[in-house]
This record gives sequence, structure tokens and C-alpha cells, in this order.
Amino acid sequence: MWADIDTDQDFLNYSEVAELAKELIGNQKMLPLSLGIFGGWGAGKSSMLRLLESSLNESEQDFLIVKFDAWLYQDFDDARAALMEVVASTLLQAADADEGLVQKVKKFSKRIDMLRAFGMLADAGATLAGFPTFGLLSKGAQSIGQIINGDGCQEDFQTVKDAASDIKEKTQGVLKDSEKRTPPAEIAAFRQEFSEILGSLGKTLVVFIDNLDRCLPKNAIQTLEAVRLFLFLPQSAFIIAADEEMIRHAVSEHYGNLNERLITDYLDKLIQVPIRVPRLGVHEVRAYMFMLFALAAEVDEINLESLRNELVLNLRECWRQEPISKEAAIGLLGDSATEDLANAFGIADRMATILANSSRVQGNPRIVKRMLNVVRMRSRIAKRRGMPLDEAIIAKIALFERCTDNQATAEFYRLINEAAGGKAEIISRLEEATEDQERFKKTCPEIWQQKHFSFIIEWFQLEPHLAGVDLRPALYLSRETIPLRFSRTGLSAQAADTLNVLLRAKTSNSPSAKQAIVGLDPSEHIPVMEALVAEFRKESDWKRKPAGFDGAIILADHASNSGKTLADFIHSLGLEKLPPWLNVMVKKADWFNGKEGF
Repeated sequence: MWADIDTDQDFLNYSEVAELAKELIGNQKMLPLSLGIFGGWGAGKSSMLRLLESSLNESEQDFLIVKFDAWLYQDFDDARAALMEVVASTLLQAADADEGLVQKVKKFSKRIDMLRAFGMLADAGATLAGFPTFGLLSKGAQSIGQIINGDGCQEDFQTVKDAASDIKEKTQGVLKDSEKRTPPAEIAAFRQEFSEILGSLGKTLVVFIDNLDRCLPKNAIQTLEAVRLFLFLPQSAFIIAADEEMIRHAVSEHYGNLNERLITDYLDKLIQVPIRVPRLGVHEVRAYMFMLFALAAEVDEINLESLRNELVLNLRECWRQEPISKEAAIGLLGDSATEDLANAFGIADRMATILANSSRVQGNPRIVKRMLNVVRMRSRIAKRRGMPLDEAIIAKIALFERCTDNQATAEFYRLINEAAGGKAEIISRLEEATEDQERFKKTCPEIWQQKHFSFIIEWFQLEPHLAGVDLRPALYLSRETIPLRFSRTGLSAQAADTLNVLLRAKTSNSPSAKQAIVGLDPSEHIPVMEALVAEFRKESDWKRKPAGFDGAIILADHASNSGKTLADFIHSLGLEKLPPWLNVMVKKADWFNGKEGF
């Protein structure tokens, strides 16, 4: 089995990209620099960050590295202040031996509190005046605008008065009368002190920002603004890892549905050098699977590194030479090579092309790893229960599940279930017809032809062949192990269907939604709720109920563990008061009662 986490071991020649990024960061003429690592879910953005970090640490140049996980600070009062405080904390550690510099950094940290205080006291008015702050007074912004334009009424004046009173309480002890400053002066002083501290340290500050695409639009934009407005100074570089489409969505949401050109212009100004994590081809998927299987076999470190180096070198030269053969790969492992490992390499060799080209996988490293984890789990269960089913057959069937859909998989298992001895005659006929496409098409069930014909014919050509094999154990294993995940959100076919039903629910008493949840495996309750929450994170206006929220309430009421996930999300929104529609839906819910902040 393989842990589903990022790594600093390079299996995919990402280190070549990391070296190029390091050269940019190490070039003083290029600073300040903002570099974007763009890629979808599971593409390897975080792993690329770790490889870049390792490369910088091994460099002869002196870098000061700050790691900021934007999602961890989702509940912070202001994302910009959170980023700056993490930077200040790192600067303080770096200045530890220089008392004068320590005091300067401490003064710099207090200035962050000052900037947050300005935001608490005057966000709406300051924004209208033309300078950015750190806003908690947004509820009075519209009323202030009405008053300034001469259109204000008594209600507008009262709104601003109430907001100011509320903010005054929150800022008590943060801003002293003797320390009052104007926001522009504070920002200028902040940048000046920050620049002086970096100059005194004599190091290049490199800030890694990860998981920005998991944040609410407001938090994502605030973090990006902090980079450009407050921290983007000489001797600094910012590496931002995110799903570009999610950031584009955040820009559109935050600034009011901008057109594509304006969104692109905004990103181009924020990110000077975009690096897109390349989609894996057949060679990369194959090499990746070789390394995963070698890791799982606990090959000794020397032989494992020998294999890794050869594979990475081969990937760099794949434009002019053939991929390394599985026999040569096994030979690199010396005494560590076993028959089981050779068989596993054979599986990788046969499956790589389909995994790289399938529209439901597209060479995504995380999806590949998750599928192999399911294969290994099923193989272990098969061995424990004495099932006559080897790993190659289990892997082939898992590939079918991953690259088709729920309906196609259900048809496959129906054919097995109805066949005598689990040996479906149609499988034999299809395997015999793979060289004759017309004959194959006439034999192939219609449900397989509609969406997956090209995959199906390629799959039946793939070894091992299944003609005459009792596949009832495979049917059993598919029901007895963790549901296979294949969608972009990582849900099983059944869970993905349930998610779609919940998103369409119009009321919290929807019979179809309740029925869908009843048939859902309990292990999928939280993943489905997380997928719903991911949709809700796209919302910026909580005065109205987002699509799918009724479905989320039904799931939360059915499974309290998923309810906690929903409650945590609601709390993370930082709402001073729940909107009426939301208050009605959660006020009597056991999974919500007791949450702080409301």
C-alpha cells in the first residue's frame, strides 16, 4: 500500500522543473519574483514544491524559506495578516543571534497588528478612499457609500454606527491612541521595514504558498493581494501552488463576474512565471508505477535509488530513446528483484498506456496511486480467503471500474453474476473479436458502446485474458473492499451518483435524496459531504441558499460524522450572524448545536 501524501522523492522528472525554478529564484536580477505552480487535483503540485524546497536547501546560496498553507488559516480574521505573521515569525527566528535585528522584527510584527486594526476600524471607508485594508466592517460598506453619495437615509447611518461600535469592541487593546497612524503611512512604513530586515539578513526570502485553491474566494484573493502589496520587495520570491481554474473562479467571484480577458490580465499581473505541472504520458505513468511497486516491495535503498535514477534519466531522454524495458528495470534491482515484483512490473507495463490516455485518469498520479491501493487491498483479501485470483486479473478489473462508469461496471458484473460458474461466454467472444472491430461492435453490449467503446476494445486486448476464468471472486471483492474511486472528487461511482442527487435536492425532505443516502456505504458519508462543501466554497453571498444545501442537511441528519464536517464549514465562514434561512435549517440539529461563534 502507498500513502496518499506528497513526497520529496522524484519519480517523474519533476526535479528538472525544480532546478529551473531554483535558477530563477537564485538570480538576483529576477527578484522580486512570483512563480505559479499550476495543476489540477492530484497532479503533483505539492510534491513539486517539496522538490523545489529540497533543491534550495542544497544550494550554496542562502535562502530563507517560509511555508504557508493557506487552507490552515481559513478561519483567521484576515488572510493577508495571517501570511504576514507567518513571514514575521520566520524572520524573528532567523534574526535570533542579532539583538538589534530582533527588535526591528518585533517592531515589524507590531505593525502587522496596526494594519489589521486599520482594517477593523475603517475597511469600508478606506476602500472608498482608494487604499486597501483588512476588512471586518464590510456590513457597513454599502451604507457608507450611500452617505458619501448624498443618498443615505437614517437606516444607513444606523448601520454604520452599529458596525463601528462592533468593531470598536474587537479592536480594544490593539490600537492605542498614541500609536494612531494613517493607513497609507503604515503601509509605506511596513514595506520599508520589511525591506531593511531582508537587507540585514542578507538572504533571499522564499515563500511557498500551498492549497490556495482550497480556500474561499475572499481568502484566496486576500492572500494574493498580500503578496503583491505588502511583501513583493527585492530579495523575495513567492511560489504559489494552486489549481488555476479555481483561482480564476475566485477572481471572478470576488470582483463580480469579470470577463475572461480581465481575469487573465489579473493573474498575469500577480504571477510572473506560470509553470503548469505536465500531464503524465505513457512513459511517465509506467515509470511511476515501477517505482511504486518497488517501494511496496521494500527494495533496499541502494537498488531503489539506482532504479529511480535510471528511470528519471530515461524520462529526460525519452524524446530520442525508447523507454527502459521492464526486464532492464528488474535487472537494476539486483538481489532485491523477486518474481512478485517482476509480475507487478508486467502489470505496469500493460496498463500504463490506458491509464495515461483514459479521460477518467489522464495520467493523474494520485488517481493511479489510489487505484493501485485498491488492487493491493483486494489482492490481500483474495489471498487470505484462498480465492483463485491473481493480482494481474484484479488489476485489470480495477482498471475497468476506474476508466468506465457505474452503469458500465454494473453491466460487467451482471454478466458475470448470470453466467454459469462465473465464466461469461460473451467475454470469450469479445476477446476473440478484438482484431475485427465490426464483429466486436456487434458482440459488445450497447451500454459499453455508448461512451466507452475505444476503451473497451483496448481493455479486452489487454493481458491477462479472462476467457474461461471464474470471475465470481472479483465480483465479491468489488463489494467487500473500499469503494473504488474514479471521479475528480475522488468518490466511488455510487457516491458520485449520490452526490449528484443531493446537489439536485430542492427541499430537506427530498425522498430521492434520502433514498440515495440509505444505499450509500457509511465510509463514503464524509467524502460526499466534503464534495458538497467544496461546491459551497465557491459561494460568496450567503444571504441566499446555495444549490445542494438541502441535500447536505439530509446527509448531516442521517450521519452525524458528516454533519460535523458541514458544521465546521459553516463556522469557517466567519459569519457574525447566521442568515435566517440557514438558522432555521441548523438551529435544532444535534450535529450543529454547541458550535462556537453563533
